[in-house]
Amino acid sequence: MEGYRILDQDYELIDIPTRLDQEQAMPASSFMKDVWNRFKSNKGAMIGGIIILIFLLIAIVAPLLSHYTFDGVNTAEQSMAPRIPGLTWMSWFNGEGGIRTYTGEFENAFHYFGTDVLGRDLWVRCWEGCRISLFVAGTAVLVNVFIGIIYGMISGYFGGLVDNVMQRFQEIVNSIPTLVILTLLLLVMKPGLYTIIVALILTEWIGMARITRAQVLKIKEQEFILASRTLGAGGFFIIFKKVLPNIFGQIIIMAMFSIPNAIFYEAFLAMVGLGIPAPQASLGSLINDGFKTILVTPYQVIIPTVILGILMLSFNLLADGLRDAFDPKMKDR
Repeated sequence: MEGYRILDQDYELIDIPTRLDQEQAMPASSFMKDVWNRFKSNKGAMIGGIIILIFLLIAIVAPLLSHYTFDGVNTAEQSMAPRIPGLTWMSWFNGEGGIRTYTGEFENAFHYFGTDVLGRDLWVRCWEGCRISLFVAGTAVLVNVFIGIIYGMISGYFGGLVDNVMQRFQEIVNSIPTLVILTLLLLVMKPGLYTIIVALILTEWIGMARITRAQVLKIKEQEFILASRTLGAGGFFIIFKKVLPNIFGQIIIMAMFSIPNAIFYEAFLAMVGLGIPAPQASLGSLINDGFKTILVTPYQVIIPTVILGILMLSFNLLADGLRDAFDPKMKDR
């Protein structure tokens, strides 16, 4: 408009308090730190991991601290109900639900999980069985991971004739039920802990090999693999130095999901009579023994079943948390 003039005092520079005087960069964070932060935020996974550690600690310490042994037979104390000091006011832990009672010379005795039909302390036997079950599952999974990783990476990376031959062999092995393999092993090996481990090793690596092969097929044509080939890197160098670090997260997840399957399979073998021979005990054999007297002394089957169920649930929660931590996109699927 005519006659309108803009003067210097019409405008004043205002200092905004939120204005940054200098650029600020976000602190760098490594991949494993991000994985740990995502894992910590998953309450279910943390609870599962804590329960597993507690069970592992009790399985190691409890048999050592108790004055009872897992194979100590005392027919005078057979089928006594659980009795825990300080909890005798509860009907479940006052020791009155068994065939034998805590009277006379056993008035001051305590069996936290009761005793079995031979008078053996179930507290020691349950945690001894938990330790054996974890040992069987852990050993089998570690060996299967080692075999499955190598087999799957070689098959997926080289492809062609090598892949076809290795996949046909894998299909043949997978077509034979593990129960049949174990039965055949019992013809040449004595029943026991190592026979079960060998049976698991012979078949349980197939799932890991399949997952590993699928991951290798997905990344072997990416640019960093092509760059390594162009620079003259050998096949096995690329497999173990370039491919393996990029699929390590999936391997950990698969291994964690394999542990509860191995524990359940060991328990199943024990329940059908192909497990660890007496007087040794696993959770499966304890369930099998307790099932025979479930109507008279139900605690003998309920207690090991609850321990087995909590253990398997904890491993599944931990594996699910690791899956989300290594691959946060899985939450949206």
